[in-house]
Amino acid sequence: MFSFFNHASLWFSLGVGLLVIQVGTYLSPAMGTQDALFAIVAGSIIGSALLAWVARIGCQGGYSSAGLMQAVFGSHWARLPIVLNVFQLIGWTTFELVVIRDGTQAVIAQATGWQAPALFATAMWGCALLGLGMASMLTLVRRVVARVALPLVVVSLLWLTWHFAALVMAQGFSNFWDRPSTGAMSTLSAVDLVMAMPISWLPLVVDFARHGRDARTTFSGTWIGYALANMWCYALGVMVVSTVPDGTHVVGALLLAQGGLIALGLILLDELDNAYGDMYSASTSSHALLPQLSVRQWAGGLTVLATALAMVVPIYTIEPFLLLLSSVFVPLFGVIIGRAAWSGVVQAPGERTYSAVAIWLLGVVVFHAIKAVYPSLGSALPTLLLTISFAFVTRPQVQLHTA
Repeated sequence: MFSFFNHASLWFSLGVGLLVIQVGTYLSPAMGTQDALFAIVAGSIIGSALLAWVARIGCQGGYSSAGLMQAVFGSHWARLPIVLNVFQLIGWTTFELVVIRDGTQAVIAQATGWQAPALFATAMWGCALLGLGMASMLTLVRRVVARVALPLVVVSLLWLTWHFAALVMAQGFSNFWDRPSTGAMSTLSAVDLVMAMPISWLPLVVDFARHGRDARTTFSGTWIGYALANMWCYALGVMVVSTVPDGTHVVGALLLAQGGLIALGLILLDELDNAYGDMYSASTSSHALLPQLSVRQWAGGLTVLATALAMVVPIYTIEPFLLLLSSVFVPLFGVIIGRAAWSGVVQAPGERTYSAVAIWLLGVVVFHAIKAVYPSLGSALPTLLLTISFAFVTRPQVQLHTA
């Protein structure tokens, strides 16, 4: 069973990534540094609290992600979000492999001058992911993530933070702290952007949280671990973009940092656990739909599929589609949180199942309506508040049995 430290180390490690640092660079100069840092802290605390809340629900009920959806929406209606979740997780695994591959090519080129073929780099990391998929998830989290990956990634972040903090001081702290905003992003939109990362993990957090020792340590470990990582990486992104010439890619900026080659290499290694988390959850959900194949068999097949897609699909061009697909899970988990409340998941009778589906679909419409009509308001938080409230008011009172 996972302890507080296991949960915290897992979600800190999953919260760190090149993609998070890259997204952090979008906040500046779209908004001033002080406003950006406020959005980072607020969005990380709120988004990670929602992630931890769902983790607590999963630990209480002992359900997988697919099982939790079935409990709230019924086995029939839950098939749609389960299939969508598997689909998006395959897409995000493919995206992670591409990010790791591109970073690896940059590291090798910087160190040796050799431009490694994309197929070679993709296949190398695909094989590594396949090996992780065949191992025990509990053992990986306890021994590899907590004891090896976590210390290395913390050292890497400390080194990069020290380097870019030194650049900030050299260029004048007041220039950084009082950096003007272009006004391209409102505070609520920025909070929405920061929340996007922890919210993206909602469809798979319970696949890990169900192995927690108790609900309290599962909640606190997930919240603290992810919130710290999210704040750190977003803030590092703001520091990077504030100290390098306009148009500099984040990977290039990290490589040019003193010791950046080693730090970036360690972050790339840590990025692999993000791909593993996506693939493990996709395999668990696939097994729930078709139990004839084991979780490991699903992991092997889906990893091969994601690796092949990473070799041939221009994944950066379909990232907006993946983000669009992810948006359906914001209202879906608003319904789950509202139905579960704080005391645990509730079984949905037939008539309440229809109301859960209706609230979910209403939430999807509201999410995109706000984004189209009033984008400065941010879509995630209003949609979550709406779906949680409606689902809580209409929740049934029959408790699920703990698995």
